Amino acid sequence: MAILDKALIFSSLEKIFPNEPLPENTLPALSVLKNEKADFQIAFSAKKGDTVSFSADGELSACLRFFTVRLIPAGLNAPKKSDDYFISKNKTEYPELLWPIANEFTAEYDGVNTVWCEILPSPLLPAGEHTIDFQIKVGENPPMKCSIDITVIDAELPKQELIYTNWFHSDCLMEYYKIPVFSEKYWRVTESFLKRANEYGMNCVLTPLFTPPLDTQVGKERPTVQLVDVKVIGNNQYAFGFEKLDSWLSMCDRCGIEYYEMSHLFTQWGAKHAPKIMAEVNGETKQIFGWKTRAAGKEYKTFLHQFSAALIEYIDRKGIREKCLFHVSDEPSGLMIFSYKKASRIVHECFKGFKIIDALSDYRVFKMGLIELPVPANDHIKPFIGKVKELWTYYCCVQADHYVSNRFFSMPSARTRVLGLQLYKFDVRGFLHWGYNFYFSQYSKGLIDPYKVTDAGGSFSSGDSFVVYPGENGEPLDSLRLHVFYNGLEDMLALKLLESKIGKEKTDAILEEGLEKPLTFRDYPHSADWLLKTRERINRAIAENL
Repeated sequence: MAILDKALIFSSLEKIFPNEPLPENTLPALSVLKNEKADFQIAFSAKKGDTVSFSADGELSACLRFFTVRLIPAGLNAPKKSDDYFISKNKTEYPELLWPIANEFTAEYDGVNTVWCEILPSPLLPAGEHTIDFQIKVGENPPMKCSIDITVIDAELPKQELIYTNWFHSDCLMEYYKIPVFSEKYWRVTESFLKRANEYGMNCVLTPLFTPPLDTQVGKERPTVQLVDVKVIGNNQYAFGFEKLDSWLSMCDRCGIEYYEMSHLFTQWGAKHAPKIMAEVNGETKQIFGWKTRAAGKEYKTFLHQFSAALIEYIDRKGIREKCLFHVSDEPSGLMIFSYKKASRIVHECFKGFKIIDALSDYRVFKMGLIELPVPANDHIKPFIGKVKELWTYYCCVQADHYVSNRFFSMPSARTRVLGLQLYKFDVRGFLHWGYNFYFSQYSKGLIDPYKVTDAGGSFSSGDSFVVYPGENGEPLDSLRLHVFYNGLEDMLALKLLESKIGKEKTDAILEEGLEKPLTFRDYPHSADWLLKTRERINRAIAENL
């Protein structure tokens, strides 16, 4: 059992284990802008089951939210092809879940326990120098005290222009909470999870016009979440209803979502088939397209032309043309180019003038001119820089080599947060990830318990497939990775603010000050201390140029 004789404050970039040596550097001070979230954590010793009383005092104490950090089991720590920038590749659990607490709670572990503190944007956040004093009393022991100095800079982060989508899986919520699709509870739970996503930077949502054909076993299907009503009214003739899509857009508006990433119109990994599409046929609901549909065949092509005409009319009526993104199929390779080429041609015919994006990391495929806005993985992005109309990127289960950023349990938090600096330097316009709340095993073969199975049944490194947990009453619970990723987005916005004051060239110089080589998606110091000092340097420059 690790023993501390006092409470210590650490940055949010440390993953603290109950019975392992503590990080070397504590966090005595932190600066923030008036409208940003900021996180740090307090470590103290206890025995499992001890009653802990916790209090904060100071002008900023009303702007704080508190959590305990709970360990969550890890299955697969890293894929076989991975570098050495990991905390470990064989631990069985990691600090991960942020559990909301009040002023009194029960210690979870024998050894070091951790309280995660989040400063929330608030009108009560006055500019200037402040101190927050904390007191922690464990059982009958004398209280432990610690403090942190907070500088609130009299400036605000600009509006996020990065289009950020983290694929949202409402069918996983349906299955976990056992709720019928489009029921009152379905809408309530979906909105709760979507609102949390937006609170941490997501401004674009995967919108299931038809049940998304993503991570689905060939020949099988995912639960139906189709928003567009389809009715067969004659031979290859269809009528469409958008009432459910209306409800979805209204929900998105309430949640702060600005962009709509329309679900893929062809199956994943090659665009060979149509997604599952349900329709009313002679008064009965039946599946009319799916795995048995040849994607580029006459019937489905005819359907898409009729559907796109009706959808575009609806989109223009709603005034959201500039907010819609369309997909062909996810991550086509050279071996799949024949079917993807046909599918791409159909989508571009149907949705001419709209943004059409696809995860596409093979630069040779991009050069064939099949899609205007590719989304390459961050370990394949180099040849795309300066060669595309808008630079986008993503990462997923494979990006664990070449030191690129990712969000696995087993990775240091600095590796997750550094992405924000990279997005800024290379003027990335969009970031995509496939798993906000994927609670299925790989290929959607069945529901998993995300508190126990965190690697999609041994297929993806723990942390890849979700960043929130399904809590009681349909409310999401945060992972510390959700917060750390958002801190990276705030770093990006702080750089944008500084650029508006001193220009891009000078801002890049401040960002890269002291580096032996320029910052890239693969090259950066593997150090939480460097990242924190870089952000403080950016903040000082902002304060000096107010």
